[in-house]
This record gives sequence, C-alpha cells and structure tokens, in this order.
Amino acid sequence: MASSLPPYALEVSPESSLQFSITQHPPSSGGDGDENNASRCVLTLRHTGATKECLAFKVKTTQPRRYLVRPNQGIVSPNSSETISILLVDKDRQVLWSTYERLGQSALDHSKDKFLVQSCVVSDEFAGQFQVDERGEGGQYRKELVEALTAMWNSVASGGTDVAVYNKKLHVKHVVEVFSGDAGYNEARAAAAGHGGNIPVSFSQPSQQNADQMSPEQLFDEVASLRRKYDELVAFSVNLTAERDILNNSLEQTRRDLNREIASRQALEKQGFKAGPVRGGGGAQDKYKRGGISMNTVIFVGILSFMAAIRATNNGSVGFLRSVPVLSGILGFNQLDEPSRVDSALKDEL
Repeated sequence: MASSLPPYALEVSPESSLQFSITQHPPSSGGDGDENNASRCVLTLRHTGATKECLAFKVKTTQPRRYLVRPNQGIVSPNSSETISILLVDKDRQVLWSTYERLGQSALDHSKDKFLVQSCVVSDEFAGQFQVDERGEGGQYRKELVEALTAMWNSVASGGTDVAVYNKKLHVKHVVEVFSGDAGYNEARAAAAGHGGNIPVSFSQPSQQNADQMSPEQLFDEVASLRRKYDELVAFSVNLTAERDILNNSLEQTRRDLNREIASRQALEKQGFKAGPVRGGGGAQDKYKRGGISMNTVIFVGILSFMAAIRATNNGSVGFLRSVPVLSGILGFNQLDEPSRVDSALKDEL
C-alpha cells in the first residue's frame, strides 16, 4: 500500500473502516481486557518515509458529538507512527444498543458515520516546535501548539497555500459484541425483529451454567429467576394482546363512521341535495337551488300573481286588496270607490 501512496500521505490502519463494539453495559473502569471491551477504536497513522519532511495530520468525523478523538491533529516524523484513540460516547452507545434490541443487527449495518484523515507536508521549522514539546494526556499538545495547527489547517482549507493534501475516508461499523454463551440470545433477538416484537432482555438471555453443576441454593435461585422471567413474559404477552384489541376497536369504529358518512351522503344525493357541506351564506336562495327551483322563478311567479290580484280588484272580482290602507291608496282603489258613494247619496236624496 505504501508504494501507491503519494509522499505527503500517511498510511492509515485500518484501511477502510472503523469497527466499534456495542455492549449492553458500559465497560468497567479497570481490570484486564478493558481496552477490548470498551466502545473504542484505535487508528494508526504511519509515516512511510517517502519524504524526509514531517507530515501533519487532522482527523475529522461527521458526528463530532458522538466520538471523542485523541489526538485529533498532530505531527508525524519520518518512519514513525501516531496512534489515535477514538471513543464512542456512552450515551450514543446506549442509543445504539436500544436500536439493536428493537430492530436487530440489520438496523446498525448501514451506519452513515464517517471519518476523514487528512495529511500534508509541513516545514522543518514548523514541525520542530512539536518534536521538543512534552505532550499531555491523550497525546494532546499545548494550547499554543494546538492553535498553531488549527490555523495551519484553516489556511490550507481556505486555499491560502498551495500545499497538497491527502484525504483518506473511513466508514464506521457498529457491531454488537456477543459472548460465548449467548447463541440463544441472538436467535431470540432475530425472531423478535422478524415479527416486529420487542422481547425484554431480562428473559431473552439464557443461563450460562448447567444445572448439574449448581448447588441447591443456586438451583433455587435459578428457579426463582426463571419464575420471574416467566411472569415478565406473561405480562408482555398481555400488554401485546391489549394493544391489539385497542387497535382492532379503533379500526372497527373508524369503519362504522365511514359507512355512516357514506350512507348519509347517498341519502342527500337521492333527495336532490348536493353532497358535502354548503359553503358560504347563500340562505334561502341556496335552499331553492338545492330543491330544484331557482329564486328568479319564485320572484317571477310572485309578480304575476300580484298583477292578477290588482286586475281582479279593479274588476270587482275580489276586494281583499282594498282593505290594505297604504296599498289601496297607492294603487288608487279609494278613488274608484268615490263615484259609487256619490251615486248612493243622490239616490238617498231623491
């Protein structure tokens, strides 16, 4: 691999991906094997010696709040290497474990987290101040040197210098760590993920000790533990049944409401009404339109009827319009009555 790299590139190991082990419980604070059990990954950067100049590096990630990278930048001398420690934050480890419990390993196989390792050549004068400096915890440099490195990388990123930069991308894999006695546990998790269930861990993980190797007290404790797990399983099944019944009842009620609405709309359509609510404030005119008679027709019939009543009153066929004081005065019905009153008075004098 080193022969195919440009002289300003660092050899990165692992080459293509970083694998983080996800466990149910956080690692212990001490003891042997602690580095192996932690949600931690080690990245090694090696100067291949293709150039006699020192190389600067910077490690970036798409999830800076999820991973702690120490050191995230520094200087590597020719034919030497730098070890980078990348730690998965415990809060995110718990989130990933919960996702595994609900959906299985397949939900973790398509992580979008990525890392980018950048490297470039720096001058001997710039690298010299890092080689004589004593580094602190986690391989970190003094604040002044960190600021100098940050300023140098900012200048490179902004195009202020013509320094060539080598970029190496790394994908992230999250793998749940399984111990030797947990084969049945994995089968239960896969079955739960296949059926959309969420089996509690407390009763899905089998015992790792054979019964013939237990003392009477251990057997008693194991029986009590099994009884406890059985009760949890029963309670879990009861909860699933209750949720199923609630969903079925909600579905049935929705169907009844839908059928009732469809029947109501069909009845309105049979009666000549438009389906759906009437918008606006049309009032009486909208009612006449929905009944099949327009408002113009009603007004026209009313005018004709009124004119016919006036003509009948003038002919003496009807007299109900004469009893209306204002209307009879406007239409001249009182003047038509005056000659008849005069004739009656003359007849009385004669």
